[in-house]
Amino acid sequence: MIDSAGVEFEPIVGRYFTTKVQGEDCRVYFEEAGRGIPLVCLHTAGADARQYRHLLCDRDITAHYRVLAFDMPWHGKSYPPAGAYQREYQLTTQRYVDTVRAFCAALKLERPVVMGCSIGGRIVLQLAHAHGSEFRALIGLEAADFQQPWYDTSWLNRPDVHSGEVCAALVSGLVAPQSPYRDETLWQYKQGGPGVFKGDLHFYRVDGDLRGRLGGINTAACPLYLLTGEYDFSCMPEDTLRTAQAIPGARVTIMREVGHFPMSENPAKFREYILPVLQEIRGERS
Repeated sequence: MIDSAGVEFEPIVGRYFTTKVQGEDCRVYFEEAGRGIPLVCLHTAGADARQYRHLLCDRDITAHYRVLAFDMPWHGKSYPPAGAYQREYQLTTQRYVDTVRAFCAALKLERPVVMGCSIGGRIVLQLAHAHGSEFRALIGLEAADFQQPWYDTSWLNRPDVHSGEVCAALVSGLVAPQSPYRDETLWQYKQGGPGVFKGDLHFYRVDGDLRGRLGGINTAACPLYLLTGEYDFSCMPEDTLRTAQAIPGARVTIMREVGHFPMSENPAKFREYILPVLQEIRGERS
């Protein structure tokens, strides 16, 4: 949209609201664009919903979907719960599920599509297992039931190092070498709150081990799409393929030329893979 002064505005609108998660008031920030089927987007560990800015500005998507990307409590522009600033942050599977469901319920989203990346992709699997009937479809980016940790989390919240620089350095190798938005992707990690990335990884490496816990997923009632980048060595394609073998009907795509942050690091390449999925979900052929 271009105003009378010639300024071109992006279509993204940002808002705050307060909702309860596990009995605590959480002031949550989210951005949205478009209209149609609700598409809720979950960011990666230690980052925020800015990872989805390219998706929010994609008219081929927002013409059919109301895209909503929110900052988890403690992340980005969302605050910690009231009175929790001095508490050590640790994300658990149940808190994550409750947060996603609280967001959808507060905005009265009717059977939304949920798409999450990394830890967001992991929680998508749990949503499919425990609450699949609430969603039209679920999309896991860089998703698997478990990955063997390859990092030392003690470096992520120390007084003698810059935690943001360390967090960005840790994930820098997960970006594909040809991705054009490498610096933008890493900048979000440099801005994360103290201990937030480490707290997210508590879910990823400890509490969120879903091996052997995903039985009963009904992909006929709620389709499940798993898309993983070929350059991702955190959630390797083999991890996603292994996970999908235990979920009848799960659809897997290995994305070429992208790493762990497809929607953020290389949105043009990512849209080649996600557009056909979104077309299929709304009942159209690509």
